[in-house]
Amino acid sequence: MKPHGWIILDKPLELGSTQAVGAVKRNLREAGLLGKGKDKLKVGHGGTLDPLATGVLPIAIGEATKLCGRMLDATKIYEFTIGFGTETETLDVEGSVTETSDHRPTMAEVEAVLPQFTGPIEQIPPKYSALKIDGKRAYDLARAGVAVEMKLRGVTIYDLSISSSKRSFGEGDRAEGVVEELDGEASPPPADAGPASRAAHREEIQEITLAAKVSKGTYIRSLARDIARALNTVGHVTMLRRTKAGPFTLEQAISLDKLNEIGKGADITDYLLPLEAGLDDIPAFDLTPDQAKLLRQGMTLDEREMIGNPALNGLFLATENQGSPVALAELVDGTVKVVRGFNM
Repeated sequence: MKPHGWIILDKPLELGSTQAVGAVKRNLREAGLLGKGKDKLKVGHGGTLDPLATGVLPIAIGEATKLCGRMLDATKIYEFTIGFGTETETLDVEGSVTETSDHRPTMAEVEAVLPQFTGPIEQIPPKYSALKIDGKRAYDLARAGVAVEMKLRGVTIYDLSISSSKRSFGEGDRAEGVVEELDGEASPPPADAGPASRAAHREEIQEITLAAKVSKGTYIRSLARDIARALNTVGHVTMLRRTKAGPFTLEQAISLDKLNEIGKGADITDYLLPLEAGLDDIPAFDLTPDQAKLLRQGMTLDEREMIGNPALNGLFLATENQGSPVALAELVDGTVKVVRGFNM
């Protein structure tokens, strides 16, 4: 039986998203599951993750590839570290330094500025990004030395909080890189806190690690740049890890080593999530065999014919035989139409 579903990869550093898809294809081929010709399984990813980023990369197999577009639009959660004092051409550790600053913010200043970046905001994407300008990728133009004008775009930051920070112990120590790491979400010291606690809150910090829940189209590197500038300094991303993409989390992710076990004979069902795992945000409704047949033929259904209809509205997963996916369907004005059909 052909595998249809999701492999959630905990993508390692320096592996591109396209390379990750290639690794899945290679293992499917070695396991005799990929197929050939018109029967060859499609494989795709649900949202690019930069080579310098790690974490959740949903990879769709077979009929699940029809849901990659929805995954691209899904909300995502990242943890990222801003290193203060230098801004780079690529806004991460890969690029050359373009600007420096001796100023370092305090924890209190970071906490005060974060609300400015929560909710609907506008940001300028990095010029080293995959956005297309006049049909060409921005990063290709930038690498060719072409002046690239990136336009403001609206995104939404649903939540932004502090995970940890590193602070310096004074000017002399900072020059030598002596820092202390403070784990956990930071918060203002209580009113009855001692002098040491209040002083620590005012200490300069070398870097800050934040957690952000963001809408599609959000560039974390741009967010880091703008937060640093709002703190009257400059900064760049030194660590980026995606912890959630749509419904998928790190708890469901497997390592590259685990992925390679599939090609060596491991049962893929031990690692494969079902197609419908990518649709856990919408309801499901089980059809009769006749109704399922009509949808597979591209026909429509009348809502009144759906016995036991639980007041569906909008998108839902149409299933048969208690859960087997038939189609991503939509109920509009009493009529059920197929959005994407699944050939399982």
